[in-house]
Amino acid sequence: MSQTEVVISRIKQMLSSGRLVPGERLPIEKDLAASLEVSRGSLREGIRALSTMGIIETRQGAGTFVTQLEPAELLSAMEFWVSLQEGEQAGEVHAVRRSLETEAAGAAARRISQEELERAEALLMVADTAINADPTDHETALKADMEFHRLIAEASGNRVLSALIEALSGRTLRGRMWRSTHDKVGLRDTHREHLEILRALRLQDPERARVRMASHLYAVEDYVRDIPPGALTDTDTPEIRTGGTTATTATARS
Repeated sequence: MSQTEVVISRIKQMLSSGRLVPGERLPIEKDLAASLEVSRGSLREGIRALSTMGIIETRQGAGTFVTQLEPAELLSAMEFWVSLQEGEQAGEVHAVRRSLETEAAGAAARRISQEELERAEALLMVADTAINADPTDHETALKADMEFHRLIAEASGNRVLSALIEALSGRTLRGRMWRSTHDKVGLRDTHREHLEILRALRLQDPERARVRMASHLYAVEDYVRDIPPGALTDTDTPEIRTGGTTATTATARS
C-alpha cells in the first residue's frame, strides 16, 4: 500500500469510527501527518484524492474539512464515467437506471405528498406548452422532463436511490436532447408516458407506477439504442440548468 493509500485508508477509518464527523475540521497538516505516520507530502496527495471523491474539502483561509458526505456529492464522479459509455456499456447503464427509477416510482407512489403531485402536474403542463409551441421550445421541454424524473426520485424518500439515479442519467439526457431536436412525435409520446406515470402516483398505486415507469424507460432505451452513430456530439449539447445543477446534454426522451 502506498503512503497516499495509507492516508485515504486511515482517514476513512477515522470517519467510520466517529473520530471524524461530517463538517468537522481536520487537524493542522503537521499534527495530522504525525498522527497518520506519513510524510506531509503523502498527506497532501491523500487529501487531494479524498477531495476528488467529495469526502474532504479545503476552504481558503479556514482549513480542511470533512464534507457533509451527502450521497449526491459522493456519487457525482460517477456522472463523468457514465458520460463516456457507448454501445453495449451504455445499454448496461440504461438497464441499471431503469431498475432504480422503477423502484423509485413504486416508493414514491406510497409516500408522495399532494404538494409534490401538484408540482409534478405543473411541470408536465410546462412541458406540454413547450412541446406544442411553434417552434417547439426544446430546452424548456427537456428541463421539465428532467425535473419530473428528479421529483419522483426525491419523492421516493431514499436519498441514496435519488443520488444514484441522478448520477446514471447523464448519457440518457444526451439521447433525449437529440430526439427533441429531431422528432416531435417522440416528445409527444414521452409526454403521454409521463402523464400515465403521474396518474399512477395520484392513485397511490405502487405496482402501476412501477409498470408505467418501466415501460417508459424501455422506450427510452430502445430509442437511444437506435440513434445514428456519431449523432451525439459535444457541440450539440446545450447546458440545461435544473435544481441548482448544470447538465450538459445533447437530447428528448427521458
